[in-house]
Amino acid sequence: MSSSQHSLPLARWTEETGSSRAGELLREARAHERGGCVAEAMQCYMAAIDAAEHGADREILAESLRRLGIVHHQRNEQALAREMCDRSQEIAIESGDAVLAAEALNALAGFDFESGSIEPAREKFHRALELGDGNAGLRGRIEQNLGILANIQGGLTEATAHYRQSLFAFETAGDERGCALAYHNLGMVSADRELWDDADRYFRLSLEIAELIGDIHLQGLGLLNHSEVHIARQRYDQARQNAETALGIFDQLGSKLDKADAYKAIGRVYRETGRYPLAESRLRSAMELAVSTGSILAEAEVSRELALLYEVMGRKQEALKFLNAAAGLFGRLNARVDLADVCTRINQLEKNLA
Repeated sequence: MSSSQHSLPLARWTEETGSSRAGELLREARAHERGGCVAEAMQCYMAAIDAAEHGADREILAESLRRLGIVHHQRNEQALAREMCDRSQEIAIESGDAVLAAEALNALAGFDFESGSIEPAREKFHRALELGDGNAGLRGRIEQNLGILANIQGGLTEATAHYRQSLFAFETAGDERGCALAYHNLGMVSADRELWDDADRYFRLSLEIAELIGDIHLQGLGLLNHSEVHIARQRYDQARQNAETALGIFDQLGSKLDKADAYKAIGRVYRETGRYPLAESRLRSAMELAVSTGSILAEAEVSRELALLYEVMGRKQEALKFLNAAAGLFGRLNARVDLADVCTRINQLEKNLA
């Protein structure tokens, strides 16, 4: 038999093998990512992209690009993150895969949101919701993001409704990680409403699932945000222990934004227990990380915490400077409740200084 007679079956065999290998590499990458092995995950995602390109598997290519983009985002490599997700969306659209296109759009909306581009983020979230209509897992993620947006802008009732819709969608999809995220966010909004028993219960449910499925990042988030409940209940040792354990996890993952939140929580504990130099050190570290990530929300929150610290230390002018900075940042996010709180503090401090 001539070589030309072998050419078509050989080409088909190569594509099928490449596609199968790409799928295996994608699964390996996701397992590494859940287990906190970020470098290995990135290597597997890149290998999956290469195999999918050779195997002409557009679905795996689009998904691998998006997931690699999200890892780059967590590592504060924003240009690469957007490049990967933009390419993922283009490939999904070219392939006629509306769900994968919506997944990429949802990720890009999240990037917009963290950089303070609120209205472009909102518009992308709603477009993604329309594109991916009918996919329960995707609906869960988008409802979750819309809930976060509402939460930050002071719409706590609206946020709770989005989070409950998110939980329902994840339960429908059989997505355990999604359910853990939904419980986590319900814990966050309960804490914002000072419903500490509810917050405690939701954070415990989230952490339980995260440990069950071996998701290191979710475990870190659960520990960190549970510390909010411990601070409110003046369980400062437990709060600090939680936050420091979470900090170790985020350091392992190379997640700068999460590290900023962990340092902020530790700084709050030290401030509440009168250990002001340690509080200043941790909050300054949080500020450096927040600024380096470009997260407007993180910078605003740390600015307020530093202001509160300097006020109790008697450094009123520094406190006022950070309160004004926080007001400007919260204003950019249209975070109405936080903005009102900071403006009230500015007025009180200015009266004291007069």
